[in-house]
Amino acid sequence: MRKHVAVLVPAIALLFMAGCSSTTEKAPQTQKPAAEKAAEPAKEDASKVFKVRFETSRGPFVMEVHRDWAPIGAARFEELVKAKYYDGARFFRIVPNFVVQFGLAASPAMTKKWDKPIKDDPVSRTNRTGSVAFATMGPNTRTAQLFINLATNQSLDTQGFAPFAQVTEGMDVVQKLYAGYGELPDQDAITNRGNAYLAGKFPKLDYIKTATVVQ
Repeated sequence: MRKHVAVLVPAIALLFMAGCSSTTEKAPQTQKPAAEKAAEPAKEDASKVFKVRFETSRGPFVMEVHRDWAPIGAARFEELVKAKYYDGARFFRIVPNFVVQFGLAASPAMTKKWDKPIKDDPVSRTNRTGSVAFATMGPNTRTAQLFINLATNQSLDTQGFAPFAQVTEGMDVVQKLYAGYGELPDQDAITNRGNAYLAGKFPKLDYIKTATVVQ
């Protein structure tokens, strides 16, 4: 599994989708931020928006996915949720005031099955608090790992991280996910051993019970 990494200018961090060991803040990797659109449309075509409800060990939260923000990423995310990819997955990397990262499956076989890179989307929205984007290790390397911004990280915009969703309910739950292990969990080990590795070494990690597309 390739290591996905992103660069954050203000916090000088590299966010790795798969594999990062530094204790400094690291981001999901890409290019330079495009400014967020000045005004959102008053109403959006319902066919372009759907919600995903996450039931977690800490409580529920809901993401609102906007297909027009990042069409390729939104489509891949929908596929992953419907395939139950995220069910059982741990929130393995949390950097306070920066990001929550997840998306290595509970089962190594599932992670391997979806290790299929997709093309990048242009950045059309800023990485503000609660926005969701794919982690990456460079151009056109997005697979399944995601991050939720815990603060407004506009520096990620210029690195090519294209938000495709926003947490609209339960952001307080996201903020309370267990962060005691920081960046200690090894992403290569998670890729190869899944929850068998995490349960033994990092038992306090919060996890996703189910992720479901809702109307």
